[in-house]
Amino acid sequence: MTQMPNQIFPPDECTGNKADSAFESIPMLVKALIHSYQKDDSFSHLGPAPIPSQEVLVTMLHQVRRILFPGYFAHYTLNRANLEYYMGQETTELFEQLSQQILLASRHDCLRYGRPCFHCVETSRHTALKFLQGLPEIRRILGADIRAALSGDPAAKSYDEIIFSYPGLFAITIYRVAHLLLQLGVPLLPRMMSEYAHRFTGIDIHPGAKIGESFFIDHGTGVVIGETAEIGNQVRLYQGVTLGALSLPRNAAEKYRHRKRHPTIEDEVIIYANTTILGGETVIGSRSIIGGNIWLTESVPPDTKVILKKPELIFSENHIRNWMTVA
Repeated sequence: MTQMPNQIFPPDECTGNKADSAFESIPMLVKALIHSYQKDDSFSHLGPAPIPSQEVLVTMLHQVRRILFPGYFAHYTLNRANLEYYMGQETTELFEQLSQQILLASRHDCLRYGRPCFHCVETSRHTALKFLQGLPEIRRILGADIRAALSGDPAAKSYDEIIFSYPGLFAITIYRVAHLLLQLGVPLLPRMMSEYAHRFTGIDIHPGAKIGESFFIDHGTGVVIGETAEIGNQVRLYQGVTLGALSLPRNAAEKYRHRKRHPTIEDEVIIYANTTILGGETVIGSRSIIGGNIWLTESVPPDTKVILKKPELIFSENHIRNWMTVA
């Protein structure tokens, strides 16, 4: 067997000083970067005021899940003897962390828009408390979402399976948490939360959307629900569904920023995979069924089924298979 030589490259290629010359260029690159930071449109965040932490935000979201679903995601076994102690510890830690992140987000907003900050610490703690007070109601609504998942998906074997493993429930849980914070007037954090769920599941639900109870997203990947979408009770969506806005004229974003741009889905509607429904005036009536691969920009009356005309299938001889059989 032929042995490889010990040195693949000549010694001067590895031991010379050519590589060191590259390092000499770095100081000039650093100066160029620093110069770019001085521009008004540099999108840098320099100064004494810190901003919310993405890492702390994710920690809080997992803590909220432990509170909403006690025993499922705890670090140790829970029982009735230690439940009150555990919940006291979790809620206290969450209150402190959330208060701090709300404070950072609020101060960031004040600096961004040139508003004076008054009673920021007191307001942030009050808002964090209001959020914690809303958790029992979120738990109640999530219970309805879980029951809808079990009744709507024959593949689901138990509530435990849904809580542990369904990406749709994860995304809905984060949405309901973020939506409450948005209702309480908290800037930045709700959108950061929804984007974490988006990256984790492939489901993009804007925290500004209004979603009723018993909501079920089956499979989920690619689902998009826009900011001003309104969804009723007992609605089911499949993967790839988009509830979006019609394209806007160039430079018209500010004009439409506070208008309803996304559709309304009434109660007990089912929307199948890869369907796109657009427009703020589009309403899908109650109990309607929208088939897969549909593009809708107009309203649908209640109790309506919308499906594509059956496409024509073409069957042709598989020459490769015939050749392999002969061989």
